[in-house]
Amino acid sequence: MVHVKGNIDKTVEFVKEKMKSTDGGHDWWHIYRVWQNAKHIGEKEGGDMEVIEFAALLHDIADWKFQGGDSTVGPKVAREWLQNIGVEKETIDHVCNIVQHISYMGAGVENKISTLEGKIVQDADRLDALGAIGIARAFSYGGFKSRELYNPNIPPMLHGSAEEYKKNKSSSLNHFYEKLLLLKDRMNTKTGKAMAEERHTYMEEYVRRFLTEWEGKE
Repeated sequence: MVHVKGNIDKTVEFVKEKMKSTDGGHDWWHIYRVWQNAKHIGEKEGGDMEVIEFAALLHDIADWKFQGGDSTVGPKVAREWLQNIGVEKETIDHVCNIVQHISYMGAGVENKISTLEGKIVQDADRLDALGAIGIARAFSYGGFKSRELYNPNIPPMLHGSAEEYKKNKSSSLNHFYEKLLLLKDRMNTKTGKAMAEERHTYMEEYVRRFLTEWEGKE
């Protein structure tokens, strides 16, 4: 256990360094929140906490959004790091599988996460896309990508493939309909579902208020 704790601590420092120049919605503090969420859910749901912690810490180590759409970079970087610190191959394979498949890739795209540990980390990541922080992250990333806040002339799309989703350039508010408001019903664990409820309701109220103010109404 001391060895595992040491490797977790090393991984925290590695991720902090790697995420220094990432946008505010995908920085170290996003990783930190997902890590905390994952530990909380893991304590309730069970699972291998070593896998859960490594996967939570490394899940966005080379996010495809900042790698020209390439989803293979993240698992590759995660594998190299875990090998360097002497983690067992079985654990590495499991963690890298989670990193490979954790991302939401469109409303019509099958979720390939199958293990309890993967479901826990995916729920932890999705929780950070909900509620007050989810709202802040959506507009932070939209600003980073120079997207419009909202354009009533461009309707949201429920993407049927990862390729469609990756090419999406619509407004920040459309992202709520295309992903964020869909997450509550796509949580995997009992704990994750319970945690998502209030955050989802808060976000629904925010969108209602946004659209009301857009039209200059009370």
